[in-house]
Amino acid sequence: MNHETFDYQRVQVSGGIELNVATTGGGTPVVLLHGFPQTHLMWRHVAADLAADHTVIMPDLRGYGDSDKPQDTGLTYAKRTMAQDVVDVTKALGHDRFALVGHDRGALVGFRAALDHATTVTHFASLDVLPTLDMWDVMRGTSAAVGFHLFLMAQPPGLPEQLIGASPDAFFGHFLDAWGAAPFPPEIKDEYLRASREAVPSIVADYRASATIDVEHDTQDKNAGNQLQMPVTVLQQDWGAALGFDAKRLWSAWAADLDHQTVPYGHFMAEEAPHEIARTIRDLTKR
Repeated sequence: MNHETFDYQRVQVSGGIELNVATTGGGTPVVLLHGFPQTHLMWRHVAADLAADHTVIMPDLRGYGDSDKPQDTGLTYAKRTMAQDVVDVTKALGHDRFALVGHDRGALVGFRAALDHATTVTHFASLDVLPTLDMWDVMRGTSAAVGFHLFLMAQPPGLPEQLIGASPDAFFGHFLDAWGAAPFPPEIKDEYLRASREAVPSIVADYRASATIDVEHDTQDKNAGNQLQMPVTVLQQDWGAALGFDAKRLWSAWAADLDHQTVPYGHFMAEEAPHEIARTIRDLTKR
């Protein structure tokens, strides 16, 4: 499903993989990375706002939406690999530097891109996620049951794909229904379900990487004392109250120039409060 106001093209990245990329607007570039279980369409309202003064670039992440879904070899869905995709796409579109905003899984890709490409990513915003190491650390006790999918998809290849593939609409639909403050328009929910249904192995591989290779890469950066060098904005629901952690403190360890905000929106905040999110992004790009 394409959005009628976006321009679309397929952009090749390393390994001959092609990503489906939507663009709109004109001006300084802002890259928006979607989360789970969604596609670039989650940004449709935010992009319409930002397009007045920014070139907005919205790829479907590798393994999601209408982008290619290569078979996993262990590094295929590492966030380092997916971050390189973002840099490659943006460079192919004529931009050597850009602001980067990610939601959920896209924020983990953005986090890695901002660490690995500090002179390329000028600003970084994360919507409603913790860095991978911190995410695993706070998932403790019965309250961690809310993140059951993280543990399911961390298992070795075979069982997670079989279980999810047996009833994909029930699995992905659970998150679309449970995490939002308001229902999605039927045609949008149907598109998210279609895209996810067709991407079970690659979505599982993306999550499995966050329990394996991504942990290794993030641990290396943490041990080296590496931090995000650009201005960073983080918007999060108050899950710290439910899971017993201080989100601002955790993010502060990674980002010196941090604006951390606890917001009243649901998880799918880009669709629930698009103008507020667009304003936050504009404020970030002015820092």
